[in-house]
Amino acid sequence: MKKILFICGSMNQTTQMHQISEWLGDYDRYFSPFFSDGLLGVASGMGLLEFTILGKKRSGRALQYLLDHELQLDTGGMSRDYDLVVTCTDLIVPKEIKRKKIVLVQEGMTEPETVLYHLARNFRWVPRWVAGTATTGLSDLYEKFCVASEGYRDLFIRKGVNPEKIVVTSIPNFDNCEQYLHNDFEHRDFVLVCTSDNRETFIYENRKKNIEKYLGLAGGRQLIFKLHPNENAGRAVREINTWAPESLVFTEGKTEEMIANSRMLIAQFSSTIFVGSALNKTVLCGLHPDELRALTPLQNKSAARRIAEVCRSVIDG
Repeated sequence: MKKILFICGSMNQTTQMHQISEWLGDYDRYFSPFFSDGLLGVASGMGLLEFTILGKKRSGRALQYLLDHELQLDTGGMSRDYDLVVTCTDLIVPKEIKRKKIVLVQEGMTEPETVLYHLARNFRWVPRWVAGTATTGLSDLYEKFCVASEGYRDLFIRKGVNPEKIVVTSIPNFDNCEQYLHNDFEHRDFVLVCTSDNRETFIYENRKKNIEKYLGLAGGRQLIFKLHPNENAGRAVREINTWAPESLVFTEGKTEEMIANSRMLIAQFSSTIFVGSALNKTVLCGLHPDELRALTPLQNKSAARRIAEVCRSVIDG
């Protein structure tokens, strides 16, 4: 049997890889938490990258998920000779993986194009990872790149991605948002704020000012905060209780179901806005409503299967 390695990372990336793999049961499938070689690999081993998917906390979650689902492990992807590698990011591509056929899958929302993006795009000596997901697709190390929508196809082409490598498939976890309308989340008709982990990734955020803005936007409606899983929850809860004491704060729970029951979603550059857009919610974020609609993943309920078909075409082609 031909062998496929699925490189995981965050829980969103890990569950996407798992869903795709389920349509490739006639191949020998192995999984690994995200990894790197070189200086980043050393820094990860020293615990210096805990705010990223190379951190021990996030890789531990991915590893536990893989163990819970009894999936075959090859941590670091070095134990076998793979015919294909499937990954959700090309910001970091280990040297050994570069020699393999790769299918890249868009993870979710891409970050805004900052000065770091333009540096990474125009100067090869600037690593792509410094600009975050804004540089997704720019490695050109893959055979095919599966993206969320025609809007994202256009966006990636504008950035310089080879159009012949892009396939519009939608992406797992965001291709069937209407399923979240049927839930038992107890609250209804509220304003939901999905916070970010900006401060954990060394990006400035004035949380007090933002909370005051959210209260104004809520206009007296119940305000609910769903904290980012990578955020310092203790600090965030204290801040919200100080500046918006009537609000509710959730550190756990299914964010998509909360969005489905909300009247308005407030977020920054977070993939949660796709769910709000697909469900026709009022979404306040860093994008114009028309741009958000264009970027929203196709609701085809078949992204994992379509991506698996792309994988077959690459591995057997």
